[in-house]
This record gives sequence, structure tokens and C-alpha cells, in this order.
Amino acid sequence: MRVVISAGGTGGHIYPALAIIRKIQEKEPNSEFLYIGTHNRMEKDIIPQEGIPFRAIEMYGFNRKKLWKNGKVLFCLCRAKRTCVKWLKEFKPDIVIGVGGYVTVPVLSAAHKLGIKTFLHEQNSVPGKANLSLARKTNLIGVSFASTMASFPKGKTIFTGNPCSEDALKKTPMRKSELGLSENQKLVLIVMGSLGASGVNDVLVNALPQVGKKPYQFLFVTGKQDYEEIAKLSFPRNVKVVPYIDNLTRIMKQTDLMVTRAGASTLSEIMALAVPSILIPSPYVPNNHQYKNAMDLVKEGAASLLEEKDLTPESLLERIDEIMLSSSTQETMRKNLSKMGIPNSATLIYEAIQKLIEGKML
Repeated sequence: MRVVISAGGTGGHIYPALAIIRKIQEKEPNSEFLYIGTHNRMEKDIIPQEGIPFRAIEMYGFNRKKLWKNGKVLFCLCRAKRTCVKWLKEFKPDIVIGVGGYVTVPVLSAAHKLGIKTFLHEQNSVPGKANLSLARKTNLIGVSFASTMASFPKGKTIFTGNPCSEDALKKTPMRKSELGLSENQKLVLIVMGSLGASGVNDVLVNALPQVGKKPYQFLFVTGKQDYEEIAKLSFPRNVKVVPYIDNLTRIMKQTDLMVTRAGASTLSEIMALAVPSILIPSPYVPNNHQYKNAMDLVKEGAASLLEEKDLTPESLLERIDEIMLSSSTQETMRKNLSKMGIPNSATLIYEAIQKLIEGKML
């Protein structure tokens, strides 16, 4: 299989794209890939490190506050589309896959112009503007949440889940002792990520000094930006502070409760691994999509919601106790998460793409 894939801007787009690539490589080891991303976002570093051929285009999202700046955006879009047409003619892909971000617009538009089959994946509960604009040009669309089906054309939209879920299930659990934690104590994992997390971290550094007598331990992943300052502070012995954990899903498999944002990939891993969670959606993302992502779980009794505007040391510790001191609450969350998760999402996407290429779908 010859595949052009495009996704950019954030890990929430890039890591699902990588999960799809890995599944295709697993099923068809001789497959060839070309990844098209932006010239100045994180994919330019991540993708080459994975050994995947990478080409960059200059693209920017539309500025809805300073409309006069969009002249450059339109110029870059037209130029990028011409460039992508040239690259697609040279590479001759069987399929072009878009996994989110404005960089996908010229890539899939070029594929549509050339009559190449296309697959689009939407990770969030509320579709991004780039994916909505591409929907009519795309042969097949996969969505991570059942509630998103209504946002796209009937007949060419399928419920696949998020491909990161399948990657999460394959990971080997990490021993707690590898991080200096007790193997015998229950674990609360706190991960906020970098986007808009400084205010949340301020609450956490005031809450965690109060947990010394709790019958469970805390692993606080600060993010690299805030770690140096937070590491200077004093915390009880049952609190471990780290800047970052590679392959976070390995420790998620040992986690009793996770306190986190509500990005689509994180939620797919929470559902796949059935980890009870307190979700604090970032209010700094387009269309408030993290809140809407979180509500998909909360409405099913699969997670607890604590909005940032209501977040205090007291409200957080009270919510943690409510869940950690109630085995029935944890078990209910796990059961409801198990009903929601799609454990073979990447496989479903691969099979759909294969049928699309063979002309057996749409």
C-alpha cells in the first residue's frame, strides 16, 4: 500500500496518525509512506524521528480576529495545494489520509482534484473546521465519538474510535517502582499537559502538600515548562513529581484514578484501559471541544467533570476522595468505560481503508 498521510499542529492529531501508520505497517510491511506536515509545528521533529519520510508545507490557520492577516493564509493555501498536487503525482498513492489540523486542507484538496481516494479521521466530539471543510471532498470519514456521526454526511461516515486506543492496549505495564513509587499503594496520576496548564498547576501545588495522610500515592506530571519551579517545592513522601513520562499509557495501566485534561487521544486511552478519571477540560481550545469531549464520558457515568473555573485545592481533593474511597464508584466507571471503548480502532480504520482502495466501500 502506498500512503500519503497528513496531520499537524498538536499531538492530538499526530499520534493518531502514527497509530494508523503502525497498523498499516503491521498488516502490510512493504507499504510506503509520505507524511506531509507544516514547516513549523511539532510534526516536523516527531515524524522524521520515527523514520517516516516527511515533507513540509507552509500553512497557517485562518485568523478570525484579524481578518486582514488572512491574505497570507490564502496565498499559502493556494501555493501548498499546487505543491501537494506535484508531490502526489510523483508519489502515486493508493490512499491519502487526513488526521486533522489545517495542514490537511491542501493535501486532501489536491487528492480530490487528482481523483485519489481519501480518508479523513476526526478525533474530537466537535469536529474541527478543517475537517468540516473537507467532508464533501472526502470518500470516507471515521469518527472517535458516536455523537460526532451527525456532524458529517450520512453514508460515508463510520464510527471507528480513536486509533490511539489500540496502541495503548499493546503497551507493557510499567512497574510503579520504576518511578520511585510503592507497588502496594493505590495511585492517583495527575497529568495536565502543556496547553493552558499553568493555572491548574498553581492549584495542584497548593493541594498536594495536604495529602500526606491520604491512603494512596500521587504521581504529578508537571510538564517540562513548569517542572523546574515546582521541583523546588516541598511535598509529602507519597507525592512524586516528574516533568514528563515517555509512553504514559504504561503507567496508566497501573493507575486507579487519573486527573487530566480532556483531549481526544487521552480520552481514547482512558476508555481503552478503563481508567477512572477526573476531567478538567482546557477552556483555551477552539469551540470548547475538550468540554464536549468530556461530556461524552460524563453522560455515560464513565468519568467525573471538574471545570477549571470551579477548581480549587479543596474541590479537587474532595473529588479525589469521593472516587478513591469508594470502590463501587471506581468499578462503575470502569464498567461504563469498557462499554464505550473501541479496542480495535486502528484495525477498523485499516480495514475500511483497504476496502476503499479495493472499491468495496463507497
